[in-house]
Amino acid sequence: MTVKYEKFLLNGVEYKTQLTQKWVNRKKWEEPNPYLLTSHIPGTIMQIEVKEGQEVQEGDVLLILQAMKMNNKLAAPFSGKIKKIYVNSGAKIPKGTLMIEMEENEAV
Repeated sequence: MTVKYEKFLLNGVEYKTQLTQKWVNRKKWEEPNPYLLTSHIPGTIMQIEVKEGQEVQEGDVLLILQAMKMNNKLAAPFSGKIKKIYVNSGAKIPKGTLMIEMEENEAV
């Protein structure tokens, strides 16, 4: 039986190793898109505080997500405009659901 070794780079050091099938087939990490706001936990949308097209400032509350008997306020991560709202008030959503899409303010 021939053993196949792969080159693996970790912290600037190159290793020769066998990679498991689980590692080869894993979902690759992608940098999150800062304009797409997703739920980090499952819950219920209690209240939506903004409307599409509305301009918001960094820290403004966009919506309230109730999870584990707690009301979690989703704040704007940067100043911008609400491009699209993908959820409705009262909706039960799973983890990872796209809730709001933002865009930068247009330069004047």
